[in-house]
Amino acid sequence: MSVDAPAPKVHPGAVVGPEVELAAGVEIGPFCMLDGRIRIGSGTRLIGHVTVLGDTVIGAANVLHPNVVIGDEPQDLAYTGGPRRVRIGDRNVFREGVTVHRGSERGDVTIIGDDNFFMQNAHVAHDCRIGDATIIAGGALLAGWVEVGDRALVSGNCVVHQYVRIGRLAMLRGLSRTSRDVPPFCLMDLTHTLRGVNAVGLRRAGIGAAALQGLRRAFIALFGHRQNLKSALDRFLADGPPKIAEVAELVAFIQASKRGVAFGLRDGVAREGAE
Repeated sequence: MSVDAPAPKVHPGAVVGPEVELAAGVEIGPFCMLDGRIRIGSGTRLIGHVTVLGDTVIGAANVLHPNVVIGDEPQDLAYTGGPRRVRIGDRNVFREGVTVHRGSERGDVTIIGDDNFFMQNAHVAHDCRIGDATIIAGGALLAGWVEVGDRALVSGNCVVHQYVRIGRLAMLRGLSRTSRDVPPFCLMDLTHTLRGVNAVGLRRAGIGAAALQGLRRAFIALFGHRQNLKSALDRFLADGPPKIAEVAELVAFIQASKRGVAFGLRDGVAREGAE
């Protein structure tokens, strides 16, 4: 530790186990409990009543609000107490009541990247992979093995089935649910039903007009009405691979799907969210 670096601050009401390593500037508030092989990076704050367990690494400049639980055992009946892990990056915010579970017996590690915002009572189950700059809103539930791409938005009280992938810059509207993959750049609601391109999110992310227009054309071709997606993709690629990087990413995501991809509307694409 540097001579000028502030020492960790641990409230006398906190319980910190012997294997815990705290970097410079860490703040552990009242009634926190840290038990396990835990490393916490510089400037991270546990405001109070936070529980961190197991083999857990939390990076720098994170903020954990009251009643957050990180690294508890997975809700998996097959789990027998093996040494599974949680790995969390930097500058994440975990609001009240968020839970993040360690890897399962059949897995190894739950991973969260950087700059994510988890709102109150969100749940990240075992072996999930969360990218960077996502928003997981209040009450959203991510089951085991879910993957969430960078800058995706999972709105309030959404339910995501195990093994589902959510693509980069996708948005799930509030109260929606999915047991199928949600392609990048798309807007989903109801039960894995795609409404259009996430135009507002794309503009905020700096996606240019040409790419946005290309994504709209691809969306209409692939999801403009209910059809066999493989046949639609073959037709779309008949003239060769996409020249727009974002469209190529959309195609690659669909081709890699194992669970199947969310559907378009039965009666055509809603215009809301696609403009």
